[in-house]
Amino acid sequence: MGIVSIVVLAIIAVAIIWAVMIYNNLVNLKHAVSKAWANIDVLLKQRHDELPKLVETCKQYKQFEQETLQRVTDARVRVQEARVQQNIPALGQAESALRAGLGGIYATVEAYPELKAIETFQHLITRISGLENAIADRREFYNDSVNINNVAIEQFPELLVANLFRFESFELLRFSENEKKDVDVKELFS
Repeated sequence: MGIVSIVVLAIIAVAIIWAVMIYNNLVNLKHAVSKAWANIDVLLKQRHDELPKLVETCKQYKQFEQETLQRVTDARVRVQEARVQQNIPALGQAESALRAGLGGIYATVEAYPELKAIETFQHLITRISGLENAIADRREFYNDSVNINNVAIEQFPELLVANLFRFESFELLRFSENEKKDVDVKELFS
C-alpha cells in the first residue's frame, strides 16, 4: 500500500468521522426540540386540569360573568386540541385567547371581594399564575431549541448531512399581535 492510498484512506476516515459527528449533533438538536415541546405539553396538561376547578369555583357565584367563563372554557378546548395535534400555529392562537380569557377573569374578580377571599379560589389563582409563568419560560426554551435546530440544518456543512438524512425544521411558537401589545389596564376594569 502506497503513501497515496494511506492519505486517501485517512481523508475518507476523517470525512466519515466528521459526518458521524455532524449527524449525532443534528440528532441531539432534534431531540432537544422534542424535549422542549414535551415540557410545554406537561405544563399545558396541568393547566388544562386546573382550569375547570377555577371556572367551577367562579360559577358558584351566579352573578359572575358567564361570557367570561365561556371564553375561557372554549379557549381551553382549543388549546387542548392544538396540544394533542402538536399544531404549533393553532396553539399560539389558542393560547392567546386563553390568556385573554384568564385576564378577563382576573379583572372581573375585582368586583367580587367575597370570591377573592375564598381559600380555594386563591389557591387556584396562585397555581394557574405559577403555571402561566412556567409555560412562558418553557415557550422561550422551546423557541430557542427550535432556532438552534433550524440554524444548524441550514448551515454548511451541516446542510449536507441534514439534507441527506432529511432533518426538518420546526416551527417557532408564535403569538397573536394582541398578546404582544401593551395591556390597557383601564379597559380591564371598565
